[in-house]
Amino acid sequence: MSHSKNRLLVLLIAVACVFCGSCTNRKEKKDQQPAVAVPRERISEDLRWTMEKALKNENRLNDSVRLNFASLLDSLYSANQYEPFWSKETKWLPLADSLFGFISNSKEYGLFPRDYHYSSLAFVQRVFLADTLARKNLALWARTDILLTDAFFTLAKDLKQGRLRFDSVTLRTDSVLNNEFYKQIFQAAFQSGTMTGTLHQLEPRYPAYDSLKAYIKKFLGTAVFMPYTYLVYPYKDSIAFFKSVEKRLHEVGEISPGVNNLDSVAFTKVFRKYQKKQDLKVTGTLSDQMVDRLNYTDWEKFKKIAVNLDRYKQLPDTLPKTRAWINLPSYYLQVIDADSTVFQSRIIVGGRLTRTPLLTSEISNFITYPQWTVPYSIIFKEMLPKIQHSVDFLAKENLMVVDENDSVRDPTTINWAKLNKNHFPYLLKQRQGDDNSLGVIKFNFRNRYSVYLHDTNVRWKFSNPFRAISHGCVRVKEWSKLANFLIRNDSVRYQPDTLKAWIARQEKHVVSGFTKLPLYIRYFTCEGKDGRIKFYEDIYEEDRYLREKYFADKDVQ
Repeated sequence: MSHSKNRLLVLLIAVACVFCGSCTNRKEKKDQQPAVAVPRERISEDLRWTMEKALKNENRLNDSVRLNFASLLDSLYSANQYEPFWSKETKWLPLADSLFGFISNSKEYGLFPRDYHYSSLAFVQRVFLADTLARKNLALWARTDILLTDAFFTLAKDLKQGRLRFDSVTLRTDSVLNNEFYKQIFQAAFQSGTMTGTLHQLEPRYPAYDSLKAYIKKFLGTAVFMPYTYLVYPYKDSIAFFKSVEKRLHEVGEISPGVNNLDSVAFTKVFRKYQKKQDLKVTGTLSDQMVDRLNYTDWEKFKKIAVNLDRYKQLPDTLPKTRAWINLPSYYLQVIDADSTVFQSRIIVGGRLTRTPLLTSEISNFITYPQWTVPYSIIFKEMLPKIQHSVDFLAKENLMVVDENDSVRDPTTINWAKLNKNHFPYLLKQRQGDDNSLGVIKFNFRNRYSVYLHDTNVRWKFSNPFRAISHGCVRVKEWSKLANFLIRNDSVRYQPDTLKAWIARQEKHVVSGFTKLPLYIRYFTCEGKDGRIKFYEDIYEEDRYLREKYFADKDVQ
């Protein structure tokens, strides 16, 4: 045997060690697997032995490779007499090549190749291509077959359900995919002979999902993925955290090489310089915004894409043909009919401390010239201290005081100093009119948060780029378009200019009886738009939470 053949033999033995977990002798006769040239009939025995070992070893092939579907794999191989699915006569079948290609390019689906045994499979492929002698290692073929099958099922799960835990606004009913589902998909792939087509049918069927995914390849083409220090904030260990901050600032070139162990004065100087350069508020102290900017690398953008694609997978297979869709981070409402946007409107949403809740409901009625009853949360947090300082605040805000008998009280006769959260026998109501906080119209929908859509008396704020400033309700700029859309099919009761006439005459009307409009309030921080992926601010830090819960271990690959 030539010198190169000897080197290859050593390599094959090393590979077998990687997949088996050790190079120790096996006591049982069936465990004594030679490194090369195993007779073809032994592959079934090796498949059986490998599956038995994995099940006994907490679903692990070795210390670094864990199977996600070990029990399902065992039942599948058992039913197939432990014959391989992906190879024949020491050659990968075309479907195996297709699956490996899908895994290699899985970033284009917002997935991470490492989750599908990519490193192990890529290493084996390189070994197989090195020399024909490598293809005689049937023990290695058996383990590779198992990895491909496990990768297929993991892909099917992630494309169908995603990786996020289903929550209170998830509308999918198939929260658990049973073994029958996986077996049917597996069978469909082999019957059709198309891997991409089989897996693609598992994805959500929404134009917005397709639009976002369509631009991932373009994003990957320009993205620069490199290792960096991610800052987990807020922090628990201040010393360790500021060591990480110092390292991160070194990585972006804000601290000169060789300069280490900065003190508070030095940190303040560097922070101010970085904040000024990044057009952040210059304070010299660390903030959420500064941490987010330091973490805002191409790799983190990719994780954001992955999170948002998974959010679509929490929706049902189909949505109503006609619906109102609110995306909080984009500050836009869309009314959609037959997959076409009828119109869209700028909106103002809840602030970070008074979030607009995610929900699913139906707009059931609307009121022109509504009266606003101030929620107690706003009374106690914001209004009562101002009233106690000066009762004139009520007149300035057009507020009247109503007692338990629904009688209007003179606020000057009330001892406001004695009122508090535990004793407040009144309601504060804002008189209807153009200066009402609800504006001239309010849209109602059933929900447990007491929020609604409405106009506003501070319409100039719709032009602000940052519009997360309300107490939780959603302010709609194009409220007239929304109202007219709701009554569009009732020309008998509502002539084209009916709404306009009511507003001109400042008349109060409660309008119902129209077909209820399904309403979805959701949270998506990126979308495919204008030929690229557009990213939005993570206004409620939902991405940060999900990133650290589900994707913290996804390193640059």
